[in-house]
Amino acid sequence: MQLRNIAIIAHVDHGKTTLVDELLKQSGSFRENQRVAERVMDSNDLEKERGITILAKATSVEWKGVRINIVDTPGHADFGGEVERILSMVDGAIVLVDASEGPMPQTKFVVGKALKVGLRPIVAINKIDRPDGRHEEVINEVFDLFANLDATDEQLDFPILYGSGRDGWMNFNPEGPKDQGLAPLLDLVLDHVPAPAVEEGPFRMIGTILEANPFLGRIITGRIASGSIKPNQAVKVLGQDGRLIEQGRISKILAFRGIERQPIEEAQAGDIVAIAGLAKGTVADTFCDPAITEAMKAQPIDPPTVTMSFIVNDSPLAGTEGDKVTSRVIRDRLFKEAEGNVALKIEEAEGKDSFYVSGRGELQLAVLIETMRREGFELAVSRPRVVMHKDESGSLLEPIEEVVIDVDEEYSGTVVQKMSERKAEMAELRPSGGNRVRLVFYAPTRGLIGYQSELLTDTRGTAIMNRLFHDYQPFKGAIGGRTNGVLLSNGAGEAVAYAMFNLEDRGPMIISPGDKVYQGMIIGIHSRDNDLEVNVLKGKQLTNIRAAGKDEAVKLTPPIRMTLDRALSWIQDDELMEVTPKSIRLRKMYLDPNERKRFEKSRTAGAA
Repeated sequence: MQLRNIAIIAHVDHGKTTLVDELLKQSGSFRENQRVAERVMDSNDLEKERGITILAKATSVEWKGVRINIVDTPGHADFGGEVERILSMVDGAIVLVDASEGPMPQTKFVVGKALKVGLRPIVAINKIDRPDGRHEEVINEVFDLFANLDATDEQLDFPILYGSGRDGWMNFNPEGPKDQGLAPLLDLVLDHVPAPAVEEGPFRMIGTILEANPFLGRIITGRIASGSIKPNQAVKVLGQDGRLIEQGRISKILAFRGIERQPIEEAQAGDIVAIAGLAKGTVADTFCDPAITEAMKAQPIDPPTVTMSFIVNDSPLAGTEGDKVTSRVIRDRLFKEAEGNVALKIEEAEGKDSFYVSGRGELQLAVLIETMRREGFELAVSRPRVVMHKDESGSLLEPIEEVVIDVDEEYSGTVVQKMSERKAEMAELRPSGGNRVRLVFYAPTRGLIGYQSELLTDTRGTAIMNRLFHDYQPFKGAIGGRTNGVLLSNGAGEAVAYAMFNLEDRGPMIISPGDKVYQGMIIGIHSRDNDLEVNVLKGKQLTNIRAAGKDEAVKLTPPIRMTLDRALSWIQDDELMEVTPKSIRLRKMYLDPNERKRFEKSRTAGAA
């Protein structure tokens, strides 16, 4: 059977996964009476909850006797490690762009990678039925973007389709007709995307996606570059440097047929398949015939920009809510994650009870922490820190990000002021329709940690911020941090509503009555800039004398709910977030007040 391999590239929420749903439906991949979940490719719980694609996944449809393998890529730059590997599997790309928002930073990030590996894109303008659509301007923006990314003349001569993935139609004309469904898009894929190039020689394949299966063990997905493979065939695995990692036999070959994977008896060069049976081979390794001696070249991966410490939980409540608490199980889990996610880097600290985990951004690390807590892990994590570099002369360089903020005009002044306080430089300000403006800044990653929630507060939830790594530039100097101190518990027990009511003048609480607390745990936000120890355990002194008004019910202000993402960016360098399957608690790194004072003294002396 003839083959075509394509990737679907788009910014977050521009409709990739919805379009794949419609392609599967219209190509006859589902039975007529089959119940299918919405956004069927987002199979992971966190993907469904957050409405974003985190892991790249492959599927396939049959159209006019040709099998089209489709790879759904994440739209968020934090998961860019997934995208960089996948582009080596495909020969074409559908660049999906919102008819109103136009090309956004994440589109730019992935398209830049796709153009670099020589893919010829098909541009699809999605959500054409939006009332604020501006498809003609968007096409000009896409052309300018491709030109700025050094696209060749052949790549700039891209075909354009218009349509709505949700309504299941695409056409060369923005008005339709709509009754052809997605047939024009599928026909264009057959005409525009070349068949996979097949090299001569025995079996070779680069691993691009790794997953664990309870029945088959490690499953590696990749595109076969040359030769063919059958179950029980002997293969060996070579690392990037050419050294032998392991030898073994393939126990099963799985091919993508619609949303299911089916075992097949033979796979040919050019097809995207998953193989099982090897214990050590991982992403970017070469899986090949025993006769082959040289490894294939894998795509280079961008370096991580943010790092955090994952520490064994040593709070007084450690081990009460989770069952995976020791450094050994945390270490095994982190190294297992790093095997499949090439954008993550794990290092052990000297004390062996903490690990430095580096990734592309806060979101990538927050998703890892959330996944671990759902698996029963308990751990403490530090505030994210930026990975600095040094140039040849020894000067300090820090990562700078391109930040695009879409906001209502009335709030643009506040955004510009807050961004300038974070050492950001404005590159562009232009109207984007509907009384909104688009602001483009170049800002240090350090200054953006924790800004998302502040931005939403400042703009009454109307702003949309998108970030993308730009480059390394000289250190921009000190950036002001959080302006409020914290309220700390001075004892261990359960929080009492009466005590919390009397502390409301000191600042808002982040815990509820009845919550377990311990000494050094953060229970609220102080209204001033210093930290304050308070007694949240003090109950009402009961006597047998009754007076009018003595026993009125205590009315508490609802506490501020600290979500995982918000807490991660809110804590300071001397604070930790304690994560368990049931709770998220904030605490000082040193729980004992005397130890805290000693640490503060040594830090002040070091700074001087």
